[in-house]
Amino acid sequence: MFQSTPITGFYFTVHFELLPILSVDTKFQSVTGLKATVEMETYKEGGQNRFTHNLPKGIQYSDLVLKRCLTAETSALNTWCKSNIENFNFSPANLTILLLNDKGVPLRSWYVAHAIPLSIEYSDFNAEESKLVIETITLKYNFFKEISASNI
Repeated sequence: MFQSTPITGFYFTVHFELLPILSVDTKFQSVTGLKATVEMETYKEGGQNRFTHNLPKGIQYSDLVLKRCLTAETSALNTWCKSNIENFNFSPANLTILLLNDKGVPLRSWYVAHAIPLSIEYSDFNAEESKLVIETITLKYNFFKEISASNI
């Protein structure tokens, strides 16, 4: 009988196409927003009052939110985000999110197409607390799809 091993979500990496691959730009505290929702349109049929029809209208994708600890290292991702936002000159990037096993081998992966930065945010600075500064990058994208991890 086939047994499936559950995959944990704590060991992952993110790779941006067209950006120099720097170590700091592949490591994140969390990635959220891989969500696709079917938008529905309701239609009332003439003479039928008991129910309405629900017709698929399109697919809506959530914003992708990447969180990581701020470091002193140079970040191509941060430079790309600031250039897009500050200059209002958007250059979309594709990225791949990979879930890894304990040996660093990809188990599952998702391709995210045509991402542009919506916002970049830093956590509060507070002299009364010794907390890490968290950088939050929010991206809008066209779509995502799961791809074979063996093709990476």
